[in-house]
Amino acid sequence: MENKIPTAKFSSSYGIILGMILVLIHVIMYVSGLLLDGEQWPMYLYYIIFPIFIFFAIHTFKKKSNGFLSLGQAIKIGISIAALSGLVYAIYNGIFNFFIEPDFIDQMLEVTREKMMENPNMTEEQIEMSINWAKKLGGPIIGGAFFILLSVFFGFIYSLIGGLIMQKKQDLY
Repeated sequence: MENKIPTAKFSSSYGIILGMILVLIHVIMYVSGLLLDGEQWPMYLYYIIFPIFIFFAIHTFKKKSNGFLSLGQAIKIGISIAALSGLVYAIYNGIFNFFIEPDFIDQMLEVTREKMMENPNMTEEQIEMSINWAKKLGGPIIGGAFFILLSVFFGFIYSLIGGLIMQKKQDLY
């Protein structure tokens, strides 16, 4: 029997929830001041949650498909979840940087500059070059696009692993 569960529809709620988890982590980091301090440990939670979420979604899809799962379905699920969660975060990040805290990027760059100046091995020219690259690549539009691409890449990797482990094809006879 052919599997009739559409992977995109199945994945959408998982992608939105995962994106909202990342938004919540970002809000907590912002409100607590960890974001400007450059603290990254709360993001490690997301790095753990991300693959677990994809593996769980693939496992749930397999259960709802009478125990059957193709590698292609697993990859579609993982990439869909990753792309949608990345899009949710990119939209939030744009709203945050354009409307909620428009000066935030400048504040982050200043903190970054101060930390770089503490390094005796960096020249003023190297610091300026690094800050200029951060301005170009760290904005909400390019940064958001980069984040989506990175999410899709890791979504592919994790769904490939999950799919290879959990795949079970239907017998055709």
